Amino acid sequence: MLITILAMGSRGDVQPYVALGVALQKAGARVRIATLETFASFVTGYGLEHYAIQGDLAGVMKSQVADNARRADNPLKFILSFNELKKLALSLQADFFAACQDADLVIYHPGMALGYYAARARGIPSVLGLPFPMTPTRAYPSLIFYDGPRLGGAYNLLTHKILQQVFWTTASGNLRDFWKQEFGRLPEQFGSPFPRQTSATHPTVVSCSPHVFAQADDFPPHVHHTGFWFLDEEPGWAPPIALTDFLQRGPAPVYVGFGSIGDPKQATQTARLVSEALQQTGQRGILATGWQGSSDEPLPENIFSLESAPHSWLFPRMAAIVHHGGAATTAAGFRAGVPAVVIPHGLDQPAWARRVRELGVGTSLPHRQLTAGKLAEAIKFLLKNDVQEKAHELGEKIRAENGAEVAARVILSALGTART
Repeated sequence: MLITILAMGSRGDVQPYVALGVALQKAGARVRIATLETFASFVTGYGLEHYAIQGDLAGVMKSQVADNARRADNPLKFILSFNELKKLALSLQADFFAACQDADLVIYHPGMALGYYAARARGIPSVLGLPFPMTPTRAYPSLIFYDGPRLGGAYNLLTHKILQQVFWTTASGNLRDFWKQEFGRLPEQFGSPFPRQTSATHPTVVSCSPHVFAQADDFPPHVHHTGFWFLDEEPGWAPPIALTDFLQRGPAPVYVGFGSIGDPKQATQTARLVSEALQQTGQRGILATGWQGSSDEPLPENIFSLESAPHSWLFPRMAAIVHHGGAATTAAGFRAGVPAVVIPHGLDQPAWARRVRELGVGTSLPHRQLTAGKLAEAIKFLLKNDVQEKAHELGEKIRAENGAEVAARVILSALGTART
């Protein structure tokens, strides 16, 4: 049985779906991940099939569209940034559709709504694989409204429906154009697939711990907060000797990294700010350069410059974590049981920043107000015993969940139900 997973975005966006694919493969399925060509070795390194989707992610990340998305720090900007991104997706539809043509089941990211219709055209099950909560509930607002006011259950329900509509609006135009070009007409009952993913053969699985966002009582049937989908180190990966030497030379350092939202134009400025903040706290540090690139100036001996390393290996060795609040990075910090300073830039990051504060496992700083002094004070806050203890307790709960395995069981059950 072949399961095709449609995934898109940066490595952090794709990684949970690779983790899900590994769990499905261990359970006996053949798994194909359709994603950008740049991630081919990443996917195949775990023994999964890779279906190449043509696209220039590096170019997109450096574009004005990406800059606008990074600055989307309120719901209106979020919606407008998605409207811009959809213009980039039309050329990808044919590749994603082709990746589904011999599958027995399709799992799709909410930005790849074509997955639902590709599966329906073949008469096979589809699974909505959410990287964050999106199912309407009265219990809490959706992520793009989460850092806003609390206005009651009806408002919360509306915010989730708005988020679903944003994703559907982004996907529907390109999907409509592709389907008409391919078949000469729209599919029957053309509309948002997300409310339809609530049956035994069309479930929703969410890469989120119920200890972080609860499995709400008013969720429809077959919507599952399974726990986060974590990926351990790549087969054959080993830490650089220089990194292990640095870790062994002193106490646990503070990790600072901003993932795919790092601005290469500010690499030197960021390095200076981090260096000054760590000096004020007396802490050692690891500065992850990532997309941002390296500083033009040498770093002091108490800071190690790191291009990348698996969070599953690195974070448990840290005293604290400073990051942008991406969903995957936040989840990795939760799992490690290490407190965090979240510096959100936009999109869903303010929501994760607020949730970190609410859970008592860290704090946050608006990126526009970031100074060395404020970052130093935030790092000192993380080193308090009560914050460390809360982070440790949450980490223990999340490590016990095995979210990818739980999601795999739900998915294989959908496949089995469809065949009976």
